[in-house]
Amino acid sequence: MKDLNLLYLAGGPIEKKEPVTPFDDTVCAFLDDLSKEIRKDPRARLYPDVASFAFYCRKANIAHLKNAYPDRQLRMGRGLAFQIAPSNVPVNFAYTYLFGLLAGNANVVRVSTKTFAQVQIICEAMNRLFEKEEYKKIREQTAIVRYERNREITDRLSVLADIRVIWGGDHTIAELRKSPIRARCTEITFADRYSFGLFDVKAMLDAGEDAVARLADAFYNDTYLMDQNACSTPHMIFWKTTGDAADFAKAQERFWKAVHTVCVRKYDLADIKVSDKYMNLCRMGIDYPGLFKVTRYDNYLYVLTCKRMPEDICALRGSYGMFFQMELSNIEEICPVIHEKVQTCAVFGINENEVRDIVIKNRLTGIDRVVPVGKTLDIGIIWDGYDLVRQLSRVVG
Repeated sequence: MKDLNLLYLAGGPIEKKEPVTPFDDTVCAFLDDLSKEIRKDPRARLYPDVASFAFYCRKANIAHLKNAYPDRQLRMGRGLAFQIAPSNVPVNFAYTYLFGLLAGNANVVRVSTKTFAQVQIICEAMNRLFEKEEYKKIREQTAIVRYERNREITDRLSVLADIRVIWGGDHTIAELRKSPIRARCTEITFADRYSFGLFDVKAMLDAGEDAVARLADAFYNDTYLMDQNACSTPHMIFWKTTGDAADFAKAQERFWKAVHTVCVRKYDLADIKVSDKYMNLCRMGIDYPGLFKVTRYDNYLYVLTCKRMPEDICALRGSYGMFFQMELSNIEEICPVIHEKVQTCAVFGINENEVRDIVIKNRLTGIDRVVPVGKTLDIGIIWDGYDLVRQLSRVVG
């Protein structure tokens, strides 16, 4: 790797790979120290995603994750994991590195060429720890790198890899697959996905003012913080109705007004976001004539109410505060539009297990996770239906 034109943000060139068992003691200690190191940085308090990562890799959580792998002593890392992080979620690179490390691998992680303060904060914390003698082995097997799109470099890193992990959507996957991998190399890809919410009208009407405000704040975190770009961000809200049209009208208005209140207080609505959102609205009107009733809560929020079930909900995507909604008399009405592109279902007032049962009973190919509103961006070892520690390691039988 030394001859490659790479910018090393953390670690350095990997000269050899020495896989270890998952949840190696030194790795666990390093992650706990990384959590502490990040939390000592006053800049971390400015970024909720950095604080969340620090909280995730603390000792207690890593120990909790470790307990879910009783067979870990029969596993080893695969060797070298070449991981390509997405450009739209700044802290994703740290999580994918963490999963590769926990599984027992050496890791080359390519971060986006976009500059994010979050990346700098975490990489600087890692480099401070790499100065310690006890983490020399981890430093030698870590390369957090940045390089402009370069087929030759990607080819070289792909040939070195024992497993390749690609985040970033269908187009990114297609481009990176032009770089061949060795016959024994395995690959995990995170393609374009679509997520939605499932809300209960009665629960919304019965909720107190404080509960609705908390829900709106949680929904804001799920959506506006990433400008609706994350794969787990809900774009469509399905409402389980009481059968009374007036109830639906009251419930949805109560929710969206609360969301608008949060936006006015928190969201940086740049002019370019307003114009892009309006262009998207016009495009939806052209592509789906007569499908929507549009409600605008000034430029912060557009809500498009569907008059009938669209053929493909994945085409209904908003950004910068544009959402879709539809009333359902029965939750199972969602089944015809659930396919392999559908990832997360965020619920309010709906039992999570009820949704999981529907997925299993109807043999749906989509919905990999069901979580409460406010938890859609909480990445974990189980993601997109993959158990990442098991996928990133091998069994020694």
